[in-house]
Amino acid sequence: MADTTGSEKPKAVVLLSGGLDSTTVLALAREQGFLPCALTFRYGQRHEIEIDAARKIARATGVEAHVVVDFDLRQFGGSALTGDLAVPKGRSADDMSHGIPVTYVPARNTIFLSFALAWAEVLGAGDIFAGMNAVDYSGYPDCRPEYIEAFERMANLATKAAVEGQQRVRIHTPLIRLSKAEIIRTGLALGVDYALTNSCYDPAPASGAACGQCDACLLRLKGFAENGVADPVAYVK
Repeated sequence: MADTTGSEKPKAVVLLSGGLDSTTVLALAREQGFLPCALTFRYGQRHEIEIDAARKIARATGVEAHVVVDFDLRQFGGSALTGDLAVPKGRSADDMSHGIPVTYVPARNTIFLSFALAWAEVLGAGDIFAGMNAVDYSGYPDCRPEYIEAFERMANLATKAAVEGQQRVRIHTPLIRLSKAEIIRTGLALGVDYALTNSCYDPAPASGAACGQCDACLLRLKGFAENGVADPVAYVK
């Protein structure tokens, strides 16, 4: 937890996609005594509606600052989220527990964390919060604890502030060992308004309603069901 005794609250960069996990992490960063500076990416994702969700969440929670960074990973493709591959639908929990799905975006979290590292150094912030999860994480290699640990080691070799001993970098991933149900339970206890969030990989083009069948939707629905709470977002009938 940040030490705020007798001093101004420290800033922290929070990766905010507009989804359930990142919104929970934003609430946790604030609860731990940080002033969140939210960072969102428009990277050519098919579910660009999440950016609108991130803006709404940032406004509703009164973050210290909110930056949306634009770059286009569609130039590379290689993922169902940035190319012409179909988003998998209706997969079982067993299917989701094996292999790396086509919704994996090559090097995405490395790119995101690199931007966060740059902004954190400019802000004089030593803390970066991200919503990576190694339990309900659909097999993404850049959501594992060992990856986060390796990035943090690299970050402290890569910045002027760290090398000169001014500011060490800490990557906080408070959800990394939680199930989706535990994440939702945590957020509800912190007063998170999940109606503002959007998790779907393939939302309806006109309404933005969640498909209810992609991995992200299925994991989300399961998490709410295990808490005995209805998911407040709209789904395609």
